[in-house]
Amino acid sequence: QVHLVESGGGLVQPGVSLRLSCAASRSIFSINTMGWYRQPPGKQRELVARISGGFTEYADSVKGRFTISTDNAKNTVYLQMNSLKPEDTAVYYCNAVRQGTISWGQGTQVTVSS
Repeated sequence: QVHLVESGGGLVQPGVSLRLSCAASRSIFSINTMGWYRQPPGKQRELVARISGGFTEYADSVKGRFTISTDNAKNTVYLQMNSLKPEDTAVYYCNAVRQGTISWGQGTQVTVSS
C-alpha cells in the first residue's frame, strides 16, 4: 500500500493555471504507474493523466492543457493544469499502482468559476 497526500486545489477563475501535488510514502521508482483522476459533481471518476516508465497518457479533454510529471527525489507527482475551464471542476484524486495494489489519495477540490 502507498500512502498518497494531494495538495494544491482551490477556487480559480477560468483561464488561469493551477498545480496539484501528490506526495507518496514510497519511492516513485517502486511504483509502476502514478496518475490523476477526477470526479466531477454527479459524475463518475475518470482518468485525467497517468505516467508509467516515463510514458504519459492523457484524457482527450485535457491534452495540450495539462501536464503530468514526477520529482523522484521528493517522491511527488504533479499535475500542471493550464487554461482551466469550468468543466474542469471536480475532486482530483492521486492514484498509484504498485505490484498489483491500487492506492488512492483523499482528493483535492478544484473549482473553476468566474
